[in-house]
Amino acid sequence: MNAMTTVPSYTPSLWVRLCHALPRLDLTMEMKDNVFVPDSWEYQQTLLVLSSLSAIALVISLLVVLSFLIHYCCCHRGDRSEGSEEEEEDEDASTGHGYSGKKGRGICCVTWVAVASVTLCCVAIGIGFYGNSEANDGMYQLTSSLLTANYTLASIDLLISDTVSGLQLSVSGPLTSMEELFTGSKPFLASTRNCRRLSENVINLLSSISMVRSSADAGLANDSVGGASITPLTPVPPSVAPTVVPAGGLMPSPFSPGWAANTLMVNEDYRWLSYVLLLLLDLIVCLFILLGLAKQARWLLILMTVLAWLALFLSWGSLGLETATVVALSDFCSDTNTFVVNSTHFNTGTSSDVLDYYLTCSRRMNSPFQQLLTQSQRALSNIHTHLSSLDRNALTQFPKAEKSLREVQQILNSTEGNFHQLVALLNCRGLNKDYIDSLKGLCYDGMEGLLYLSLYSFLSALAFTAILCSLPGAWRSFPSESEEYEDSDSESEDPFTSHQYSPSMLTGYGGGQSHPNPAHSRNLYSR
Repeated sequence: MNAMTTVPSYTPSLWVRLCHALPRLDLTMEMKDNVFVPDSWEYQQTLLVLSSLSAIALVISLLVVLSFLIHYCCCHRGDRSEGSEEEEEDEDASTGHGYSGKKGRGICCVTWVAVASVTLCCVAIGIGFYGNSEANDGMYQLTSSLLTANYTLASIDLLISDTVSGLQLSVSGPLTSMEELFTGSKPFLASTRNCRRLSENVINLLSSISMVRSSADAGLANDSVGGASITPLTPVPPSVAPTVVPAGGLMPSPFSPGWAANTLMVNEDYRWLSYVLLLLLDLIVCLFILLGLAKQARWLLILMTVLAWLALFLSWGSLGLETATVVALSDFCSDTNTFVVNSTHFNTGTSSDVLDYYLTCSRRMNSPFQQLLTQSQRALSNIHTHLSSLDRNALTQFPKAEKSLREVQQILNSTEGNFHQLVALLNCRGLNKDYIDSLKGLCYDGMEGLLYLSLYSFLSALAFTAILCSLPGAWRSFPSESEEYEDSDSESEDPFTSHQYSPSMLTGYGGGQSHPNPAHSRNLYSR
């Protein structure tokens, strides 16, 4: 039976199907199945192989950057001596900071490459913020659904506990007193003993319904005569649902939705914060690179180059983790019911019939608790019939039994109210809705967020690779402190001559040209 065809309102998305269809290779380069088995070493090998693709891309990026560094450091040394005369001529003819010609064109080219890379990085950062928000929304929906399911299970256990405790109290208290009072009347004594027997039967039936107790507790309940006491889980709002901390392992047995929700919330907080810090690091690096290019601050660009190296490693590393997570999540979302039913963590203490009933919630399936609930309802109805008979016939002869009879009737009314609530909670529609909502949050929003984060990591890695290739050429073309000092001295010789006209006038006077027109000189000084 295909598990997903029986789950209403959920079908694997296109991205899930595409990622699930990716070929899987282990460390020996052999094809493997794409069935989600996270505890299997063979399945873990396939995820390692997919993650290693980002490591290969990192090596390629390092080789590209290294080739550009060798090009700038070695190949341009010979060009300095050959182009020194051309640079002097370019400096004499320049009007700005003393750069034009080949050198100016080189600076312009390198600067625009760096600006384009920073722009690509900023686009990647925007995609990353959106993907991080989508993943967080999906995890929030998942944890909220798990907490709601935990609240339902806790309410079921509390109703069972209250019902069993009330019936045990009636058996040990009022019914025992009534048996002592009706010792001389066999019909009334038989009715009272029938009420005791039926109450004990309801206790045993309800004790076997609990879904969140361990198998050891269930065995104790079945072996006891009067029904073992059930440890209640007090139902609280889903936002503060109780968490069972496992004593001997990482995951409690049986599986607890409250424990899973709180564990996921803690891990999601760390994941969200880590991505926010990574995005802020990339943003700061990009902004300060633009500032360094605008101010031609060599020291700032050198510092940002170091941080760009760190961002490059983090981008490729996060891409590897995201690739493995996306593929594993697609395997899980493609057939969730099979994993949940077959997993020993979920299957411990709960039968596969019960799990299949709540996971599929098909109209063709009957509740596994239907027979127990029917027998309990008949027993409670018979108890009510016997108590009504005693109320009509026995109180006239035994007035002292009225107090005990009223107590039993009060307990029975409370038990019937709890029983109707229990029948409603045991219906599959509530828990199945929580299950579907958790799948939508994880496999729709969570999957989409991870894909956007993968795109962010890939684009940012490409952007930082281009930045590291262009920044050395940028700061190499910046003027040194001595050149800036010479420019400032030449500009300060004539405070009345603007920087725009000083090179031409110095060339005119120094080259033996005729003196300029006095009227024209007066116009220059007037400016």
